[in-house]
Amino acid sequence: MSSGVTLFLEIVLILGSLGLFAAVLALLTPEEKGMSVSDIEARRVKTSSSFARLDQKTLWGRFCLYILEAFKLEKELEEQHILLGSPEKPQPVDMLIERIIYAIVLPLIFFLLFRTWFVIFLVPAAFYVPYWIINSRIQKRQRDMLGNFSTTVDLTALIIESGLDYMTAFDRIIKIAREKTILEEELGKMLNEVKLGYSRREALERMASRTGVQEIRSFVSLIVQSDELGTSLVDLLRNFSIDLRVRRMNKAEKLAAQASTKMLIPLFIFIFPTVFILILVPMVKDIMSSGGLGF
Repeated sequence: MSSGVTLFLEIVLILGSLGLFAAVLALLTPEEKGMSVSDIEARRVKTSSSFARLDQKTLWGRFCLYILEAFKLEKELEEQHILLGSPEKPQPVDMLIERIIYAIVLPLIFFLLFRTWFVIFLVPAAFYVPYWIINSRIQKRQRDMLGNFSTTVDLTALIIESGLDYMTAFDRIIKIAREKTILEEELGKMLNEVKLGYSRREALERMASRTGVQEIRSFVSLIVQSDELGTSLVDLLRNFSIDLRVRRMNKAEKLAAQASTKMLIPLFIFIFPTVFILILVPMVKDIMSSGGLGF
């Protein structure tokens, strides 16, 4: 048998293993219960979502939809897209296609390099590589939002104390900013939603859901609580700002305490062996040149 035919059969076997993996996972997934009215409405809205780009008439489109349903990825991908800030690219369907391509291409590359069937076990890991990459982008975005969050809270309290409401305070903060940060962009989206007809509470809660940051959720809860109970929002925001700074200081101290422990790994792997080589190599060279230890 020629090498070309052998390679073709090996690729077919890999693709068959991928299909078997997806089929077994689908069999192990519990069946969905009957759809409620909200589920039917969500399915109707789905036709206008990014997944509507998948053409069910093509084999690739049917395969992507099968993976989407078998792994129950629709909600997860849409949540990741929202936490990324709902960018134009990537859309949830792009994230799905990227996962499938990673699950196929990475094991195939490793197989062609090492010629071992153990690459089949890389399929699940390769499938979730884009998930980990996007999660790291989400975490970076959330850290950027928290970077100047305490300052934004202080400015909001200061503007409210001058006699304006918190919506006007958010608008002023956005206007005086030299460069819009991610947090200010989210505040701008929230103000636009209020102009489009959402209530203040709905717009604030949607902003908290988009960010996925616990501190911003607490901030929104304070504003909603102040609206409902009529308490002083300025005092609440000042106390909340102090609490944010204390948490930030405690986190910095914790990271500083962990730094010495984390430094042990590069010390043992890179620095100590180098020091031992620099010390022992001249000594061993002198011993070998002199013909022994001399005793």
